[in-house]
Amino acid sequence: MIKTILRMAMLAALLWPGVALAANNPQARPEAVVTVGNARFTVLTPEMLRIEYSPAAKFEDKATFAIVNRNLDVPLFSTNQNDRYFYLDTKKLHLKYLKGSDPRANSYNLTVSMEVNGMPVEWYPGKPDPMNLKGTTRTLDGANGQNKRAELEDGLVSRSGWAIIDDSFERRRADGSRSYALEPNETVGYDWLAERADPQAMDIYFMGYGHDYKKALKDFTRVAGNIPLPPAYVFGYWYSKYQSYTADEFRGLVKDLKANGIPTDVLILDMDWHWNGNKGSRSEGIGGWTGWSWNTNLIPDGKGLLADIHKSGLRTALNLHPADGIEKNESPEYFRDMNRMLGGKYVKAENGSERIEWVLDSADFTKAFFDTIIRTKEKEGVDFWWLDWQQWLTSKHTPDLGQTFWCNHVFFNEMDKNRTDRRPMIYHRWGGLGSHRYQIGFSGDTHINYPTLAFEPYFTATASNVGYGYWGHDLGGHMAKEEEMINDPELLLRWVQFGVFTPIFRTHATADPRIERRIWKFENFNDILDAVKLRYRMFPYLYGMARKSFDTGVSIVRPMYYDYPEADEAYAYENQYMFGNDILVAPVIEPSVNGRNIQRIWFPEGQWWDMSHSRMIDGGAVCEIDFGLTEIPYFIRSGALIPMNAPDVMSTAVQPERLLLSVVAGNDGEAVYYEDQLDNRDYADVYATTALVQKGNSVTIAPRRGDSTGLLAKRAYTVDIYNIDGSKAVTVNGKKAKSRYNAATRCLSVDVPMTACDKAVEIKY
Repeated sequence: MIKTILRMAMLAALLWPGVALAANNPQARPEAVVTVGNARFTVLTPEMLRIEYSPAAKFEDKATFAIVNRNLDVPLFSTNQNDRYFYLDTKKLHLKYLKGSDPRANSYNLTVSMEVNGMPVEWYPGKPDPMNLKGTTRTLDGANGQNKRAELEDGLVSRSGWAIIDDSFERRRADGSRSYALEPNETVGYDWLAERADPQAMDIYFMGYGHDYKKALKDFTRVAGNIPLPPAYVFGYWYSKYQSYTADEFRGLVKDLKANGIPTDVLILDMDWHWNGNKGSRSEGIGGWTGWSWNTNLIPDGKGLLADIHKSGLRTALNLHPADGIEKNESPEYFRDMNRMLGGKYVKAENGSERIEWVLDSADFTKAFFDTIIRTKEKEGVDFWWLDWQQWLTSKHTPDLGQTFWCNHVFFNEMDKNRTDRRPMIYHRWGGLGSHRYQIGFSGDTHINYPTLAFEPYFTATASNVGYGYWGHDLGGHMAKEEEMINDPELLLRWVQFGVFTPIFRTHATADPRIERRIWKFENFNDILDAVKLRYRMFPYLYGMARKSFDTGVSIVRPMYYDYPEADEAYAYENQYMFGNDILVAPVIEPSVNGRNIQRIWFPEGQWWDMSHSRMIDGGAVCEIDFGLTEIPYFIRSGALIPMNAPDVMSTAVQPERLLLSVVAGNDGEAVYYEDQLDNRDYADVYATTALVQKGNSVTIAPRRGDSTGLLAKRAYTVDIYNIDGSKAVTVNGKKAKSRYNAATRCLSVDVPMTACDKAVEIKY
């Protein structure tokens, strides 16, 4: 029996879809390309066609903001033509083109037809799609309830069965910008913006994946780049508050976090870390958002403060609003050094001083800026940057260049090129298609109320439809009009509980002295702390799902319809979502009545273990379930195996010597425990996996496979098997083992002693 299970386990390990980082190889293979007069067609997959039309017959072979790789294996396809029409067929799509015509001129010149669930569907350029499932938007600044819903851009999946990427230069992106080309640049050492071959050309990617949404997203990342795996610390708790903290107050925050037993990985320094005017800080009434020098009124020794934060085991980021360039009086040394490097270029006299204008679209400025200011601050201890500016287009040298996208591209690639001791990451705003390559998003300044909390589950999951899987929200909300909501303990608790099951776990608020974000100051702190600790318990599962996002293009938080595309309920119950492959989450988003909330939840086919009430729920139904304030509505799929941390883990930087394995009995299942060095740049290849298999009344932990460099050689396990109706005799690798049974949680627990990770463990019960 054990040999059979081990063969299954080894097979499961092989099923982990490890891939290398998508190459930036924008030149399609010649055999995938067909040119017909002024039109060109590229067959990328059986479901994805690139359709170009250039009045000048000039076609784009460089990367663009949205697309960086067209060099895919060529699928089978055929072509045919007569005097009037050109035809192209794959096993999924049928294209018909009126030769010599502009496809944009009318709906008859070019069509693509396909079948969706056995029904014929036809598309033509310009066809509207009211069934598009939407994507995301640049910011939730000013979000109040549902008011941002109308701003969501179209996504890459639709109930119509097709979606398009209109990467034409003439097509303005949501922020009014355009999709420029990218080409290598020697000055900066990475891809830089370039003119398109024909700015008037049509450049559309037709995606005809039917309702196979996961495959559509996987193939999108094959042409648009992978979603990079962030360093592990990103998934821990971030303390953040826009407030004029002094250096001693920051140190006090660190002490308070530790004294109150709050697991924490990141401490953010918001904008008052820097000077904001010629004489004083913003807190002293001097305006201006841009600054590069330490605000010595608050932080006399910035380097020393960052060193102390690091000694406490935390990472840190500084907030940037770089719109106003480098002002001489504010940053005299930086101004001097940059001005010398640039030979006086970009200097503008203003208000009795001089400043170097912000021209990030110029390679020489960018190199000088990073070589002086950014490199200096990074040497002082800055781990990553928070780009908290997204207001307008760059137009001095490059008309219609999106400042948001370009800041993201430059800052991420600068870190990738110059900080080779760590994984590149930035914290930023959505800048349109292609922004998923730059990872972590800051959603913006939301109102503090339940209707705004209620929008965020839908917003977070829907962003997966454009590969933007790492939105980080201001948990607790940012600003308030309603006085009673400002520090409402229950609202903060529910927001933090939702945050446990989101990509980024960060509390934050604006510089309003009434608003408290020190969670230990709230009367229900112990309940909030339980949620924070649950986040850290969930880390092994969460981190493995983040790796899956890199490999598959499917984000951690995703809509229900990815797994259940033909169920109407998967679209209607938009406030619930899948958290990874095996956990269904339905956050509480309304105030309680006498401390209770009744949630109406749709359960798909199968069985789902209710972690709050220790019971199995049969799927294919809508249930009303009552939750108390400390209960979080999350449900584990029957047959699932969820790797978790022990309750005492206080950091994501710890490799667990004892791994908890939560198993829901009742069905067979497989999972994978993923490990790497937590911040290694070569994670695409240097990682290890352990297959986990549940079959009948046995659980098998297979031998670890892959590259175990820097990983623990031995590990103990606690296996918690739920949905068990009584104590049972247990064996571990054929030997009688002790177990304990909890009748209240219907859980059978088995402790497995320290075992070599390259050895199998089989638990029978």
